[in-house]
Amino acid sequence: MAQEQARPPGSPFLRLEGIRKEFGSFTALRDIRLDVAQGEFVCFLGPSGCGKTTLLRIIAGLETQSAGTILQGDRDISLLPPAQRDYGIVFQSYALFPNLSISDNVAYGLVNRKVSRKAIEDRVRELLTLIGLPDAGAKFPAQLSGGQQQRIALARALATSPGLLLLDEPLSALDAIVRVHLRQEIRSLQQRLGVTTIMVTHDQEEALSMADRIVVMNQGAIDQVGTPMQVYREPATPFVADFVGKVNMLAGTVVAPGRLRIGAHQFACACDGAVGSNVRAYLRPEDIIARPIAPGDVNVLDSSIEKIEFLGSYCLVRVAAQGLEGQPLTVYLSLNYLSEMELAVGSPMKLRILAERMRVFDT
Repeated sequence: MAQEQARPPGSPFLRLEGIRKEFGSFTALRDIRLDVAQGEFVCFLGPSGCGKTTLLRIIAGLETQSAGTILQGDRDISLLPPAQRDYGIVFQSYALFPNLSISDNVAYGLVNRKVSRKAIEDRVRELLTLIGLPDAGAKFPAQLSGGQQQRIALARALATSPGLLLLDEPLSALDAIVRVHLRQEIRSLQQRLGVTTIMVTHDQEEALSMADRIVVMNQGAIDQVGTPMQVYREPATPFVADFVGKVNMLAGTVVAPGRLRIGAHQFACACDGAVGSNVRAYLRPEDIIARPIAPGDVNVLDSSIEKIEFLGSYCLVRVAAQGLEGQPLTVYLSLNYLSEMELAVGSPMKLRILAERMRVFDT
C-alpha cells in the first residue's frame, strides 16, 4: 500500500502529485506522490518492472503521464517538452557521441545554448578537472574505459548547471570494483555541488550507500519512503523487508501482546497483532547473535551449523534451530569468531534473537 512520506522541511524543489501512467490496459504507475528537497539525493529502488524508470522518464518529459502534475519549484512542468525542463540526465549506456572529442561531448549542451567559445572552454576545463580527467579533452570515447566514459557523461549532464540531475541506472554496466569506486565519486561530487539528484537503481547496496532517502517501489506504487537506515531497519511492508537486504522469514502466531509462537518456542517481540492471528516475522541475519549470551537472556535457541558460506571477512552461516519446525536461520558470523570458537558444519551453538529487531506483519 502506498505511503505518503512526511515532506522534507521547507518548500520542496520537486513535487509529484498523483502521477499515474497507463499503457493501454496496463497501469505502470498508480497515484505517485513525492516531495524532493533542494540538494537532496533520492534513489528510486525496486525490481525490474516496478515503474521506477517510467517515473524518471516522466520527470524528464520523455514520457507523458496519464494523470497528475509535476512541480519544479513554483513552476508546473507537467506538460513541458524535455528541452524546456531544467535537468541533466545520465543513462546506463553513456550515450556519448563517438565521433566527437571528449571536450565536444561535454560542451554539447552549451553549444546548443549559444554560449561563447571562451565560456565553453572554461566550463569544459572546470568539469574535466572536477571529475578527475583534466587531460582527456582531446581523446575520443572509444579511447576511455567504461568508468571514464560514465564520468564524461556525468560532466556533460552537469555542463549547463541544471537544477536537477537524473541518473538512470548509471553504474549497472560497469565492473563491480569500478562501480563501487564511481558511486563514491558521484555521491561526493553531488554533495560538493549541492545539485538535487534522483537516481534509478535496482541495486540495494547502491541505494543504501548513496541516498539521503530511498523510494522503494513495487508494482507501480510506492511502498516506503525513508532514509537508508529507516528502510533497512524499519521496513513498512513485507515486500520492503524481503527486497532490501538479506532477511530471515519465520511463520508464527501471536499468543499475547508482544509474544509470538514460532514452532515450539515463544518469543518476546515488538508485535501488536490480534491474539491468534497468523503472522510472518522478518529478522536480519545480524540481529541473531551468538555472543554474549547470559543465563537470563530471552529468545535463546539451541542450534547446529548446516552450512558456512565464506564471504571474506565474515561468513553467512545457515543453522538449524531446535523447535523451529524446519525453518532454518541464516546469521552473520565473523571469520575470526568462527576460528576462535572452532566452529564448523555440524557444530552446536546457542543463538539469541534480538526482540526489538523482529518486524512482524500479518499474513
